[in-house]
Amino acid sequence: MQDIVLFSDVDKNDLNLVGGKGANLGELYRHKIPVPDGFIVTSQVYFNFLKSSGALDRIRGILYGLDVNDPISLEAKANACKNEIKKIHLSKKLVKNIVRHYQDLVAKGNFDVAVRSSATAEDLPGASFAGQQSTFLNIRGEKNLIKAILDAWASLFEARAIFYRSQQNFDHFKVGIAIPVQQMVQSEVSGVMFTIDPVTQDKGKIVIEAVFGLGEMIVSGQITPDHYEVDKKKFTILIRNISLQNEQLVRAKNGNKLIKIAKPYRESQKIADEVIIKLAKLGAKIEDHYYFPQDIEWAFQNGKIYIVQTRPVTALKKAPVESTADFKEANLKPILSGAPASPVIAWGKVVIVKTPKELFKVQKGDVLVTPMTNPDYVTAMRRAVAIITDRGGRTSHAAIVSRELGIACVVGTGNATKKLQNGMLVTVDGSKGLIFKGQILSTHKKLERAAAINKREYLKTATKLYVNLAEPELAAETASKNIDGVGLLRAEFMLAEIGTHPKQFIFEKRQDDFIERLTHNLCIFGKAFGRRPVIYRASDLKSNEYRNLKGGDKFEPLESNPMLGYRGAFRYIKDPDVFKLELAAIKSARIKYPNIHLMIPYVRNVNELRIVREVVDQVGLFKDKAFKFWMMVEIPSNVILLEDFINAGIDGISIGSNDLTMLLLGTDRDNQEVAQEFSELDPAVLWALEKTIKTAGKNHISCSICGQGPSIYPDLTQKLVSWGITSISVNPDAIDTTRQLIYEAEKKIVNNKWQK
Repeated sequence: MQDIVLFSDVDKNDLNLVGGKGANLGELYRHKIPVPDGFIVTSQVYFNFLKSSGALDRIRGILYGLDVNDPISLEAKANACKNEIKKIHLSKKLVKNIVRHYQDLVAKGNFDVAVRSSATAEDLPGASFAGQQSTFLNIRGEKNLIKAILDAWASLFEARAIFYRSQQNFDHFKVGIAIPVQQMVQSEVSGVMFTIDPVTQDKGKIVIEAVFGLGEMIVSGQITPDHYEVDKKKFTILIRNISLQNEQLVRAKNGNKLIKIAKPYRESQKIADEVIIKLAKLGAKIEDHYYFPQDIEWAFQNGKIYIVQTRPVTALKKAPVESTADFKEANLKPILSGAPASPVIAWGKVVIVKTPKELFKVQKGDVLVTPMTNPDYVTAMRRAVAIITDRGGRTSHAAIVSRELGIACVVGTGNATKKLQNGMLVTVDGSKGLIFKGQILSTHKKLERAAAINKREYLKTATKLYVNLAEPELAAETASKNIDGVGLLRAEFMLAEIGTHPKQFIFEKRQDDFIERLTHNLCIFGKAFGRRPVIYRASDLKSNEYRNLKGGDKFEPLESNPMLGYRGAFRYIKDPDVFKLELAAIKSARIKYPNIHLMIPYVRNVNELRIVREVVDQVGLFKDKAFKFWMMVEIPSNVILLEDFINAGIDGISIGSNDLTMLLLGTDRDNQEVAQEFSELDPAVLWALEKTIKTAGKNHISCSICGQGPSIYPDLTQKLVSWGITSISVNPDAIDTTRQLIYEAEKKIVNNKWQK
């Protein structure tokens, strides 16, 4: 096999050598379709260097035992895999060969190229792999080209790509990646064309969507495009929907940039009618060649149309669509409308997500409302029953993936994230692009849904289920769930939101301002949870994190290892002024909300606990007999000397299994070299957990756990419950599943006792 091939050297039968994208580009090029010229670094090169560099074995080790449903672990392992690939050194011979082909390509007059990723399992009729690997546009220069190739290889192990392959049952190590390097088209207009209506699956239509500038904007859904529909037999335009476009993506000196579009052109049709017809005829020709409906990306520059990619249309199986006759009232008016994108009708609770960091909010059965989606959203999209976006068209990522998943989708609403509210119940008609307030499906559907919700939300367990929280805006929504309280209220997010180092407040004599702002946030949680406990973990920012706050560089030391440095209880003792501000806020908040309690993190020895307890006593918090004073168990000394810590005066403990596991095993879970050795199921960790829980029970104090383990490992939950843990605290997205795990664990214990 050759290391590098030209487009003219390959066709659709060369999938294993050049991947789906490369094979299709070669096929079109050889059949005189206007495809920008290029060459392909074959998948064989990827496989050879992955093996010869040792990266293959290291990546196998990193992914061993991976649970793709654990987003934290998945992201960490994905980054470790990508770093292994980016460290690969290509041979001088290969680099010389790549450079020679690049020079031949740019000698034709265009120095910029597009570096595309072409996996050997993508663009197949059964799976789109939409956006799973990366494309790099406007690459110029030999060094930048080599870097882009390695980055494209590495994108095969993006978290989203690992997750998607796992869902599709593809072997990570049998999927290769080839790299098409293609002349860059500086498109004046670009877009996507389907040779079948992707929503109604009408084979008599060709659907074209278009935006000004580079096409990345349309696929990602950043802009709502023009939408044209063409009769496939008569080649007449049936529909023209023109969209407002304020910005376009264009090439800049250093990559790409967004620029404003002149006002007179913002509401203009993106391409002329004759170009629409010419595109449609080209699409029909490509479909005829493949004997299968196609999803085609195109570009338009200097009066010429270029085809830059084609793939078979996925998700052609018709999704079950509710009849409008199932609506209880046919004359209901929608509260919002957009473009129909996936022909399903569904209802659920609105969850608004502005950034990927908020995806944990989306639970099974929710309606995901967002400005737009990208491949990082897929895990949350799988939990949702419907997707609503502000922007994007019927060929955007949100639309394509929703159709593949068989869930409702309405795109390009313009203002869904502003008009809809978290927790609102809505019905989404993805076949007509309409959103109705409330649940308006037929009665039997409503009863089935209600039964499912009741079963999930009102499950009762003897072991308390708490939640880990940090953001005040999530308090009310989370408190409405089947949860017994907050087991870990992190201070760090609230401090970051305040934005200024606490000592800067002291320096400026604005202590009251800091106390007032922290009190306000604490009250939000106290009010939301009513009589249910809220365990506030005092600030545990490391010195490097504190330095990021305004004024932090004046007050924080530079440490080589902040994880084991100036943090936790020792910080409160050495510099109690900041800790006293937190205590003042707790005391103030408890006047209205006595359900707020305190937990001390990272206590290295018993004497530290005694001194910290004295500071708390000086503030007067212990005068209220209902006040609870907890300690984190996250250092081996906490486990070994737990009875001594208890005797020093604590009401409860919470096991921080993440830090405890790292310190017991001497393994940094964030270090790609050793992360695979991190395991909360290691016998040493299990011994420590059992000893801690049973010691707490023997001394009649509360014992919780707030690490990721219980929501990930059913066997661990079973053990924790059997050892007598009093509560388990998890992230909001794991509430329902963990409650079920606890229920099953308790049921098993009861059944075993009954049988005996």
